[in-house]
Amino acid sequence: MHIFLMLLINGLAEGALIFLMAAGLSIILGLLGVVNFTHGVLFIWGGYVSIWIFSMTGSFAIAIIAAVAAGFVMGLIFERLFIRPVYGNVTAQILITLGLGVVFTDMARLFWGPNPIPAARPEFMDGTWVFGAVIISQYRIFLIIIGILVAIGINYLVNRTKVGMVMRAGIQSPDMVQALGINIKVYFAGVFAGGAALAALGGALYVPLVGSVWSGMGINNQILAFIVIILGGMGSFYGSAVGSIIIGLTVAFVSWFYPPLTVYTTVLLLLLVLTLKPEGLFGMAVRN
Repeated sequence: MHIFLMLLINGLAEGALIFLMAAGLSIILGLLGVVNFTHGVLFIWGGYVSIWIFSMTGSFAIAIIAAVAAGFVMGLIFERLFIRPVYGNVTAQILITLGLGVVFTDMARLFWGPNPIPAARPEFMDGTWVFGAVIISQYRIFLIIIGILVAIGINYLVNRTKVGMVMRAGIQSPDMVQALGINIKVYFAGVFAGGAALAALGGALYVPLVGSVWSGMGINNQILAFIVIILGGMGSFYGSAVGSIIIGLTVAFVSWFYPPLTVYTTVLLLLLVLTLKPEGLFGMAVRN
């Protein structure tokens, strides 16, 4: 039983991290219709900025805030200069965002070097709780709490606020929203920057978990995020949340009981779901 509880907590923590990145990607795709391949580079910049600021200030909170701010600013710049001219052009979006990913990954290597940089956890979250035979990492519980809070916040923003209402209307009829005197471009920029900030937050929280940051970690986590949003249903926020939890738990249990299968777990899970439900768990079926 204690093994089950530890694997459950580890899986939920992994799922929370995956969700932070996949949620931003899903929001950008679902609300803006943008296929964004810069998410991986925003993830690594969040990681690099966080450990850089943490090394100078010794404050984990300031490091996280700085990483989120860096992601938000990069998102604003990307949207204004590169994404805004190609709304509705998926091919151009893919090519441009892939190019930005390559350029800013190389810039990260230029600034911080090609070798992995160690990342320490803050002392107040570096311990464990022991309940009999159950050992629980404090940092993993922290990740679960952050994931829950972010999910609640996004759900409230999208479904309960004027911002969410304007965004949903703006996607369906941007000209009508613009005619009402609302600058929909500002909302689009804010959504893209918010999604970018979530990716940076994911990177900032990921590096203390694995103990280092390196330039190659972005592409691996970007692929994982795309798997999540395809599994959950393209553009579905709820699908991203559920898909992240499913993948986190599945990987945790498979890696314990049959480690050789771990590397194939996410792809096999995706194939299984798409075989049974091609539109994904929460995607809308397309009828001819």
